[in-house]
Amino acid sequence: MAGYRKLGKTSSQRKALLRNQVTNLLYHGKITTTEARAKEVKKIAEGLIAMAVKEKDNFETVKVTAKVARKDKDGKRVKEVVDGKKVTVYDEVEKEIKKDKPSRLHARRQMLKVFYDITEVPTAKAGRKKNTKSVDMPAKLFDEIAPKYVNRNGGYTRIVKIGQRKGDGAMEVLLELV
Repeated sequence: MAGYRKLGKTSSQRKALLRNQVTNLLYHGKITTTEARAKEVKKIAEGLIAMAVKEKDNFETVKVTAKVARKDKDGKRVKEVVDGKKVTVYDEVEKEIKKDKPSRLHARRQMLKVFYDITEVPTAKAGRKKNTKSVDMPAKLFDEIAPKYVNRNGGYTRIVKIGQRKGDGAMEVLLELV
Protein backbone atom coordinates (compact mmCIF):
# COMPACT_ATOMS: atom_id res chain seq x y z
CA MET A 1 0.00 0.00 0.00
CA ALA A 2 1.24 3.50 -0.85
CA GLY A 3 2.40 5.96 1.82
CA TYR A 4 0.12 8.66 0.44
CA ARG A 5 -3.30 9.12 -1.19
CA LYS A 6 -3.33 9.15 -4.98
CA LEU A 7 -6.51 11.27 -5.17
CA GLY A 8 -7.43 9.79 -8.58
CA LYS A 9 -4.80 11.87 -10.37
CA THR A 10 -1.52 11.35 -12.19
CA SER A 11 1.59 12.22 -10.21
CA SER A 12 2.10 15.59 -11.93
CA GLN A 13 -1.56 16.60 -11.48
CA ARG A 14 -1.51 15.48 -7.85
CA LYS A 15 1.69 17.40 -7.12
CA ALA A 16 0.29 20.56 -8.75
CA LEU A 17 -3.01 20.27 -6.85
CA LEU A 18 -1.28 19.81 -3.48
CA ARG A 19 1.19 22.66 -4.12
CA ASN A 20 -1.68 24.97 -5.05
CA GLN A 21 -3.74 24.06 -2.00
CA VAL A 22 -0.79 24.36 0.42
CA THR A 23 0.08 27.78 -1.03
CA ASN A 24 -3.51 28.99 -0.70
CA LEU A 25 -3.89 27.57 2.82
CA LEU A 26 -0.81 29.43 4.08
CA TYR A 27 -1.68 32.62 2.16
CA HIS A 28 -5.38 32.86 3.10
CA GLY A 29 -5.36 30.92 6.39
CA LYS A 30 -8.11 28.50 5.37
CA ILE A 31 -9.41 26.53 2.39
CA THR A 32 -12.46 24.37 1.62
CA THR A 33 -11.74 21.01 0.00
CA THR A 34 -12.52 17.30 0.22
CA GLU A 35 -11.49 15.28 3.25
CA ALA A 36 -8.87 13.15 1.47
CA ARG A 37 -7.21 16.18 -0.11
CA ALA A 38 -7.27 18.05 3.20
CA LYS A 39 -5.43 15.22 4.96
CA GLU A 40 -2.68 15.27 2.32
CA VAL A 41 -2.41 19.08 2.34
CA LYS A 42 -2.27 19.02 6.15
CA LYS A 43 0.84 16.77 6.09
CA ILE A 44 2.72 19.11 3.77
CA ALA A 45 1.62 22.36 5.46
CA GLU A 46 2.47 21.15 8.97
CA GLY A 47 5.95 20.14 7.80
CA LEU A 48 6.54 23.58 6.29
CA ILE A 49 5.27 25.38 9.40
CA ALA A 50 7.45 23.20 11.65
CA MET A 51 10.46 24.05 9.48
CA ALA A 52 9.63 27.77 9.69
CA VAL A 53 9.24 27.63 13.49
CA LYS A 54 12.61 25.90 13.83
CA GLU A 55 14.47 28.39 11.59
CA LYS A 56 12.51 31.53 12.56
CA ASP A 57 15.37 33.40 14.29
CA ASN A 58 18.27 31.91 12.34
CA PHE A 59 19.51 35.04 10.53
CA GLU A 60 21.81 37.99 11.05
CA THR A 61 21.25 41.63 10.13
CA VAL A 62 23.92 43.21 7.96
CA LYS A 63 24.41 46.86 6.94
CA VAL A 64 24.90 47.28 3.21
CA THR A 65 25.43 50.34 1.02
CA ALA A 66 23.35 50.29 -2.13
CA LYS A 67 22.99 52.58 -5.13
CA VAL A 68 19.43 53.83 -5.54
CA ALA A 69 18.19 55.91 -8.46
CA ARG A 70 17.23 59.46 -7.47
CA LYS A 71 13.57 60.21 -8.24
CA ASP A 72 11.62 63.41 -8.77
CA LYS A 73 8.23 64.34 -7.26
CA ASP A 74 6.38 62.20 -9.87
CA GLY A 75 8.44 59.10 -9.05
CA LYS A 76 10.42 59.20 -12.29
CA ARG A 77 14.20 58.81 -12.41
CA VAL A 78 16.27 61.99 -12.50
CA LYS A 79 18.56 62.12 -15.54
CA GLU A 80 21.46 64.45 -16.31
CA VAL A 81 23.46 64.93 -19.49
CA VAL A 82 27.06 63.65 -19.39
CA ASP A 83 29.15 63.72 -22.60
CA GLY A 84 26.00 64.19 -24.69
CA LYS A 85 24.20 61.16 -23.16
CA LYS A 86 21.37 61.09 -20.63
CA VAL A 87 22.52 59.24 -17.52
CA THR A 88 20.48 58.32 -14.43
CA VAL A 89 21.65 59.92 -11.17
CA TYR A 90 22.28 57.47 -8.30
CA ASP A 91 22.53 58.07 -4.54
CA GLU A 92 24.27 55.74 -2.08
CA VAL A 93 22.01 54.57 0.74
CA GLU A 94 22.78 52.39 3.77
CA LYS A 95 20.28 49.58 4.33
CA GLU A 96 19.92 46.86 6.93
CA ILE A 97 19.12 43.49 5.42
CA LYS A 98 18.46 40.04 6.88
CA LYS A 99 21.10 37.54 5.83
CA ASP A 100 19.94 33.94 6.22
CA LYS A 101 22.28 31.47 7.88
CA PRO A 102 22.84 28.26 5.86
CA SER A 103 20.14 26.15 7.54
CA ARG A 104 17.50 28.88 7.13
CA LEU A 105 18.51 29.36 3.51
CA HIS A 106 18.06 25.61 2.96
CA ALA A 107 14.63 25.76 4.64
CA ARG A 108 13.66 28.72 2.41
CA ARG A 109 14.64 26.77 -0.71
CA GLN A 110 12.70 23.70 0.47
CA MET A 111 9.65 25.94 0.90
CA LEU A 112 10.10 27.44 -2.56
CA LYS A 113 9.93 23.90 -4.01
CA VAL A 114 6.35 23.70 -2.69
CA PHE A 115 4.98 27.23 -3.05
CA TYR A 116 3.59 28.74 -6.24
CA ASP A 117 4.16 32.45 -6.94
CA ILE A 118 1.38 34.69 -5.62
CA THR A 119 0.66 38.11 -7.09
CA GLU A 120 -1.56 40.54 -5.17
CA VAL A 121 -3.79 42.58 -7.47
CA PRO A 122 -5.48 45.73 -6.07
CA THR A 123 -9.30 45.65 -5.98
CA ALA A 124 -9.71 49.21 -7.33
CA LYS A 125 -10.12 49.32 -11.11
CA ALA A 126 -7.66 52.21 -11.55
CA GLY A 127 -4.04 51.08 -11.66
CA ARG A 128 -4.75 47.36 -11.34
CA LYS A 129 -1.97 46.37 -13.68
CA LYS A 130 0.56 48.88 -12.38
CA ASN A 131 0.22 48.28 -8.63
CA THR A 132 0.49 44.47 -8.52
CA LYS A 133 2.85 43.02 -5.92
CA SER A 134 4.54 39.64 -5.73
CA VAL A 135 4.23 37.96 -2.30
CA ASP A 136 7.30 36.33 -0.74
CA MET A 137 5.66 33.25 0.84
CA PRO A 138 8.73 31.95 2.75
CA ALA A 139 9.15 35.42 4.31
CA LYS A 140 5.46 35.42 5.27
CA LEU A 141 5.88 31.98 6.82
CA PHE A 142 8.99 33.02 8.80
CA ASP A 143 7.72 36.49 9.87
CA GLU A 144 3.94 36.11 10.35
CA ILE A 145 2.94 32.46 10.74
CA ALA A 146 5.91 30.92 12.62
CA PRO A 147 5.88 33.40 15.59
CA LYS A 148 2.26 32.35 16.38
CA TYR A 149 3.28 28.71 16.77
CA VAL A 150 6.57 29.00 18.71
CA ASN A 151 5.18 27.47 21.92
CA ARG A 152 3.18 24.77 20.11
CA ASN A 153 4.44 21.26 19.37
CA GLY A 154 2.69 20.39 16.11
CA GLY A 155 -1.01 20.52 15.37
CA TYR A 156 -0.86 23.79 13.44
CA THR A 157 -3.92 23.02 11.30
CA ARG A 158 -7.49 21.92 12.00
CA ILE A 159 -9.98 20.00 9.84
CA VAL A 160 -13.65 20.88 10.38
CA LYS A 161 -16.25 18.79 8.54
CA ILE A 162 -18.82 20.87 6.65
CA GLY A 163 -21.02 18.20 5.07
CA GLN A 164 -21.45 16.41 1.80
CA ARG A 165 -20.97 18.18 -1.51
CA LYS A 166 -24.14 18.46 -3.55
CA GLY A 167 -22.69 17.28 -6.87
CA ASP A 168 -20.96 14.01 -6.00
CA GLY A 169 -21.60 13.52 -2.29
CA ALA A 170 -17.91 13.87 -1.33
CA MET A 171 -17.31 14.93 2.28
CA GLU A 172 -16.28 18.60 2.27
CA VAL A 173 -14.10 20.02 5.03
CA LEU A 174 -12.66 23.36 6.08
CA LEU A 175 -8.89 23.16 6.54
CA GLU A 176 -7.63 26.12 8.58
CA LEU A 177 -4.64 27.30 10.55
CA VAL A 178 -5.25 27.06 14.29
